[in-house]
Amino acid sequence: MSEAPQQQAARDSDNKQAGPRRGRRGGRRRRGGGNRGANDSASVAWSLEQFQVEPQAGKQRFHDLELPDVVMHGIADLGFEYCSPIQAQSLPYTLRGNDVVGKAQTGTGKTAAFLITIIDDLLKHPIDHERYAGEARALIIAPTRELVMQIADDARALNKYTGLNVHTLVGGMDYDKQRRHLDEKLCDILVATPGRLIDFCGSKDVYLDRVEVLVIDEADRMLDMGFIPQVRRIVRQTPRKEERQTLLFSATFTPEVVSLVEQWTQDSTTIEIEPDRIATDSVTQKVYITQTRNKRDLLANILRSEEVESVIVFANRRDQCRHLQEFLGKAGFSVGLLSGEVAQNKRVRTLDDFKSGKIKVLVATDVAGRGIHIDGISHVINFTLPEEPEDYVHRIGRTGRAGKTGTSISFACEDDAFLLEPIGELLGEKVECEQPPEELLVEYRAT
Repeated sequence: MSEAPQQQAARDSDNKQAGPRRGRRGGRRRRGGGNRGANDSASVAWSLEQFQVEPQAGKQRFHDLELPDVVMHGIADLGFEYCSPIQAQSLPYTLRGNDVVGKAQTGTGKTAAFLITIIDDLLKHPIDHERYAGEARALIIAPTRELVMQIADDARALNKYTGLNVHTLVGGMDYDKQRRHLDEKLCDILVATPGRLIDFCGSKDVYLDRVEVLVIDEADRMLDMGFIPQVRRIVRQTPRKEERQTLLFSATFTPEVVSLVEQWTQDSTTIEIEPDRIATDSVTQKVYITQTRNKRDLLANILRSEEVESVIVFANRRDQCRHLQEFLGKAGFSVGLLSGEVAQNKRVRTLDDFKSGKIKVLVATDVAGRGIHIDGISHVINFTLPEEPEDYVHRIGRTGRAGKTGTSISFACEDDAFLLEPIGELLGEKVECEQPPEELLVEYRAT
């Protein structure tokens, strides 16, 4: 906590020197003066008096955090009233400029926690000198395109009245179009996947030496996907850890993640939200013991049930997902596919169709497990059990969101039933299994 004033002093000193120093650097495209400020036309008729939230014992209101009114207006529009546990525990530190390391799954509210921190910091420390195209003030690194786009959507919603600009950089989408967006508007918040960000830094279209807040999301996932060497290159282009605020989030704290924390953060506060609370509070879990040859009929009969409104079906491999999509499509279901082999523009359209209800069933690999944040998903079905226990928690966390309840149904067969034990160990309780009802095992025939 004692580092916060020093960090802020370093940033203030850095900002005072930035104008002349940047002016001597070649290749950067000039972009006007400082921030545009709040979107006054959108917020002039609104006041905090219009957003009344009564104090409740044991709960922290966003009102209690002394956030700017333009931020509170966005929070009010989103219907947020009380902080989630990760928000309540982290925001008192992060809003003072401290580094924080959070152990938390998706669905805990961590995205809003770090976005509110970034927005508050940028608004309270405006830049007065001339700025340049592609110079990011805040950087969020995430492992998948879906997660980047979801974070950016959340950021734009919270920034509705602030005037701050959000940019995304992801692979598989038009490079020149992303570069044009950077040229058209100043870059306040940049959300990116590691590979595409390195491309933009290498071409001198993005500069990270003025980053004030660095967020590394899903650190363990980036380790699993082999992105850490790229992330190291990115972090080295940002200011020293003493001169920036760093927030790092991970679902697990492996020795490798702990090592990264030591390298990239300064006197950080660690906050842990245990996964068993997330997995069981709002999600009814069922595990059906079945045989591999019966799984497709079981799946189709479940999807035909009236209580199934919107569902994600998870499988471990791309080919499994592809075959399931073909089977369900022939069976008459409106179904989309989300996996690494699907082109990015098609993945975006599929997600939009799923959000709008045009598609009822989404078949996905774990590329979607940490990147989909859609309220209203009634069911999650694990057609195959995940090989990593943490992925089980991430998968079922796609339902039971935003105060609603959901149902997860997992199929355990002769090939993967042994994976139930480590899942139970992670949850802190034995995973109970049952035989599926007979009517769900009949050969499915499309109606």
